[in-house]
Amino acid sequence: MTVSATAHRSAVDPGDDRLAAELGRVLGTTASPTSTAADVSVAEFDRIVAGVDASHVLLTPAAVVTPRSLEQVAAVLRFAADAGLGVTVRSGGTSLSGQASTDGILLDTRTAFRRIQPEAGGERVRVQPGATVRQVNARLLRHGRKLGPDPASEIAATVGGVIANNSSGMACGTHHNSYRTLASLTFVLPSGTIVDTAAPDADRRLADAEPALHAGLARLRDLVRDRADLRAEIERQYRGKNTMGYGLNSFLDFTEPVEILAHLMVGSEGTLGFVAEAVFDTVPIASSVATALVVFPSLDAATGILPVLVETGAATIELMDAASLRVIQADPAASGIIDDVSIDGHAALLVEYHGRDDDDLAEQLVRAAAALSAAGAPALEVTRDPKERARLWHFRKGLYAAIAGARRPGTTALLEDIAVPVERLAATCAALQTLFHRHGYADAVIFGHAKDGNIHFLLTEDFTAADAITRQERFTEELVDLVLGAGGTLKAEHGTGRIMAPFVERQFGAELYAVMREVKALCDPAGVLNPGVLLTDSPTAHLEHLKLTPEVESEVDRCVECGYCEPVCPSKDVTITPRQRIAVRRARAAAKHAGDTDLDARLAAAEEYASVETCAADGMCQTACPVMINTGDLVRRLREQEANAPTRTIAGALAKTWGPVTRGAALALTAAKAVPPIATAASAAGRAVLGADVVPQWSADLPRGGAKRAHASAAAGDVVFFSACVGSMFGPADDGIGAASAFRLLCDRAGVELITPDGIDGLCCGTPWKSKGLATGYATAIEQTVRALLAASDGGRLPIVCDNSSCTEGLVHALENVGELDGAPVSLRIVDAVDFAAERLLPALDVGERLDSLALHPTCSSTRLGSNDHLRQLANAVAVDAVVPDAWGCCAFAGDRGMLHPELTASATAAEAAELAERDFDAHASCNRTCEIGMTRATGEPYVHILELLERATR
Repeated sequence: MTVSATAHRSAVDPGDDRLAAELGRVLGTTASPTSTAADVSVAEFDRIVAGVDASHVLLTPAAVVTPRSLEQVAAVLRFAADAGLGVTVRSGGTSLSGQASTDGILLDTRTAFRRIQPEAGGERVRVQPGATVRQVNARLLRHGRKLGPDPASEIAATVGGVIANNSSGMACGTHHNSYRTLASLTFVLPSGTIVDTAAPDADRRLADAEPALHAGLARLRDLVRDRADLRAEIERQYRGKNTMGYGLNSFLDFTEPVEILAHLMVGSEGTLGFVAEAVFDTVPIASSVATALVVFPSLDAATGILPVLVETGAATIELMDAASLRVIQADPAASGIIDDVSIDGHAALLVEYHGRDDDDLAEQLVRAAAALSAAGAPALEVTRDPKERARLWHFRKGLYAAIAGARRPGTTALLEDIAVPVERLAATCAALQTLFHRHGYADAVIFGHAKDGNIHFLLTEDFTAADAITRQERFTEELVDLVLGAGGTLKAEHGTGRIMAPFVERQFGAELYAVMREVKALCDPAGVLNPGVLLTDSPTAHLEHLKLTPEVESEVDRCVECGYCEPVCPSKDVTITPRQRIAVRRARAAAKHAGDTDLDARLAAAEEYASVETCAADGMCQTACPVMINTGDLVRRLREQEANAPTRTIAGALAKTWGPVTRGAALALTAAKAVPPIATAASAAGRAVLGADVVPQWSADLPRGGAKRAHASAAAGDVVFFSACVGSMFGPADDGIGAASAFRLLCDRAGVELITPDGIDGLCCGTPWKSKGLATGYATAIEQTVRALLAASDGGRLPIVCDNSSCTEGLVHALENVGELDGAPVSLRIVDAVDFAAERLLPALDVGERLDSLALHPTCSSTRLGSNDHLRQLANAVAVDAVVPDAWGCCAFAGDRGMLHPELTASATAAEAAELAERDFDAHASCNRTCEIGMTRATGEPYVHILELLERATR
């Protein structure tokens, strides 16, 4: 057996240029030893960052391939068969059982296979494997429909992974999982044969193209159907959730070999073929929903009431034990949920009822209340408020990562899932707790989908400890006996993977296991696809290649590599993601620990551009992370470490003379606009000499310089107006007046008097210094700004409104970092102009004729500030049809990052721009000047601040 740390292991020599060349030839495209932008990479850095997933298994691929078409996938599979290499298909990497790790070829479908196409009024949806569940549901929302599978990881779990693991989730059970809602499938077999089950003659085509496979499936079908004992065992195995081994119920549920094969693909974990596209039958979104969190004095009490709750028809019943509740209680965002409970062995059930309408829901709740009362259980205190319901579900969906994130640094999180008949769940949970105690897992946590008898439990292990492997081996053996003795399954929804592959035969018996082996041999005779996953010859596969998580930096040690951050990361398609930035830090720590200074140096060199320079540091990763990790904090600290003494000195001086600096920048932009060829040549020369991360690249789509910030101020006013310096440097769009002017005019119309801080033209929120890790300059900038705001606001009595969302957020952080001045705590109310306009100005304004349509771009800062609802409110006030694109995301302009690395913004905005190009809009708006510039560059349409449109509508 092998325990592997982040000193990664690969089956092929690192940087095998011959492999890269061969794969490049097969794909007819580029191969690179240095860049993930290529379609094929064997670069050490690329392979290390691509290899991590959410499981406790770690392998490093020999090559990372990004196919752009179905034909390229087929070509890679044929090549791998000839070369004797394994291929693992991977997109989201949220897999928990090791099925997304490989030491062969990693086929990344996340980048090129993302198409989503609702059909039949949303009753069906055609999806490619790289789209996430959340993205698909966003497209279906307008139709009142959603996907059946509802995994807790829906923010990052891709459709490819959902199919590969037959994912279910909180509400779908076995009725609306991937297997049951699949309408048709297009997939590629290892031979390169492409199968589309929607074709009317699909079965004949399979027989013609793959006669041995077609005949073999028919033979296996007849075998299991003709044997009453085998048929009965299959029916028993699949009476509830079960993702162990292949879905042998396909042989009972379908007759044509092509349909049997399609449904064997579901849950096959990429071991039978590559799923290129799926068509799903969708399910309606319940119109009336009520949710309740019910706390019980013990886990036994909570599990004991389950049969009663199931009988009431609850749509979901989610179990959380005492350790889970402590994690929730410790989260400030959970304030008011269970604050009054002194947790001591308690457990809770999150219960939800779905009604066709309000009357149907009311009837269900009455029946539930009566049943619970008769059983002596606590009453249901339901909420129908969407925000409160979303808050409850937010904690449940992020529970795994939140619990794992609270583990002791340096330990690895192991999440398992099992299912037993509901009536045996209480006894199983009690037995599990005994196992935890006997094997020394004192911090183990139990939670999960109690309605289905499906629970998850999380352990943490230090795999550097001498007895760790032995302890894990003994625990697993007893766990297998416990679950199978209760008539359950060792995997209910996370897939067999590598973790439970050695126990498939024990669960199904020798004869059904032989059927599975033959299915694999028929589909993949060369053993190309995901070798070692789902079926294995190694009895210790669950103890091999286990992941170590060395301590690196305090900002990110909590990371469990779940990948929730990746879909919202603006650099995901151009370099790497937050999860991968953390992975490379851990790889470097492991290399240092092993004394491999050469590897550490190589990773450090590659990290500079891929991780440090192209991180937007926008904090969007934190909005998706269950443990609130902002990888931008890490990147800013790395930038600070790299800044030399002269740079720090200059930065500190600039903070003291910020007014002239902003005026100089504005004049330079105006001059550049007048002589574009000279400006382009000058910026290119500067970048060549001083570096692309130092000198911005000027381009013709940049605006002219802005005007000096106005000092006009009332003698006494209602509000302090902090106009952002970004509006002074960058002028408005050609047909705009700028956010500051628009805000002043709106306040004048609404009768609001504004006060301007003294010396406004030299003040800044500090973000330009903070984003570059220039601590001294940042401290200087924010101290002088906070002093000025204290004076202008009468010591904090008046609110302070800022007209640029990123600067508003910057002011909030400035207050956090200043803490106190002259020995006294600082307390200021910072309000974004969007929030102020929606709450204070809009009710006092008369809005005239509205635009027919408006494209609206929220920003990372408006998202983090919680301003997006107000942003939409203003948009709806000025336009009949205000549209936030489904593909909306951070534009990555990030102050000057979009000028330093235009490729970052181009990549981040590509999907949104493509969606917007599908129709015409009367106007385009956002709430941050640099984001407006970034979106103007991406779409070719002039973006203005939403306040400018409100000002026009109220003239």
